[in-house]
Amino acid sequence: MNVNWEEINKKGFVDLEIDPEIDILSEINRLRKEKNAVILAHYYQEAEVQDIADFVGDSLALSQQAEKTDADIIIFAGVHFMAETAKILSPEKKVILPDLNAGCSLADSCPPKEFKKFIEKYPDHTVISYVNTSAEIKSMTDIVCTSSNAMQIVQSLPKDEKIIFAPDRNLGNYIKSITGKDMVIWQGACHVHEEFSLERILEIKKNEPEAKIIAHPECEKPILIVSEHIGSTQSLLNFTRTDNAEKYIVATESGIIHQMQKSSPSKTFIPAPPKDSTCACNDCNFMKLITIKKIYNCLKYELPEVNVDKGIREKAVHSIKRMLAISEELGI
Repeated sequence: MNVNWEEINKKGFVDLEIDPEIDILSEINRLRKEKNAVILAHYYQEAEVQDIADFVGDSLALSQQAEKTDADIIIFAGVHFMAETAKILSPEKKVILPDLNAGCSLADSCPPKEFKKFIEKYPDHTVISYVNTSAEIKSMTDIVCTSSNAMQIVQSLPKDEKIIFAPDRNLGNYIKSITGKDMVIWQGACHVHEEFSLERILEIKKNEPEAKIIAHPECEKPILIVSEHIGSTQSLLNFTRTDNAEKYIVATESGIIHQMQKSSPSKTFIPAPPKDSTCACNDCNFMKLITIKKIYNCLKYELPEVNVDKGIREKAVHSIKRMLAISEELGI
């Protein structure tokens, strides 16, 4: 087969026809064993992608797994910043993202040039950046965090330490309201978590009064106020496993409901509706770019590969390692 690699790199994914006689799932299993590859998938992926993965988790768990794996190849079924994080932690490994177009609206809301100017205004502040940022932002950061450990990391710092928190304003303001810390917040946001409709959520709650509202802290403040549990994707999953309610209104990306349903098959999970009833705004279109077909092709051709500039990587790795060290100390 003549393969136009230049075109593949331009497109950002391997879009080649697959023999219809091939059992894709069997071939993926064969190739990952043959090539010593591991597939990491975020909770927001489609159900079939989660089910083929070696490990499924949130950003913190995936970062930890990327550091621990002894695989030669990491296939990252997630978005670009996640694959970059894996490459930063494992520069000797080949990291492949099935579609380089799988970006992140939250990461895009924090451009490096503007952020550099921003932090220069606050030279005496410790910079804490959410993992949902580019490698370049991480290179300007003192400590990276995820929604699973952001609160604990902020609380672990001295009481009078001044903090810049980026890029998610909703998560930053939520942490500030709980901790009372002196925090300057970058005004970024995730398009998925800002699209939930308080009015429509309350309509569901009125009709299903026994259903508990659970929300990710990237949601806007009105959603958090009415929620009965606020937490990271992993925290929301754990809550539904151990809580005694039978119904939940889930205010985060709907991909997590697959794992919730697997863990608690007798319970009912209702995706929180978006403001616009005509769109699937509570789904991350970037996450949904990853498909089983793309995973097969990228395993076969080992493309498209994610690389990080050495200078940026060497700076960024310290902020990620510090997060992992604090998380380990706190038992997170």
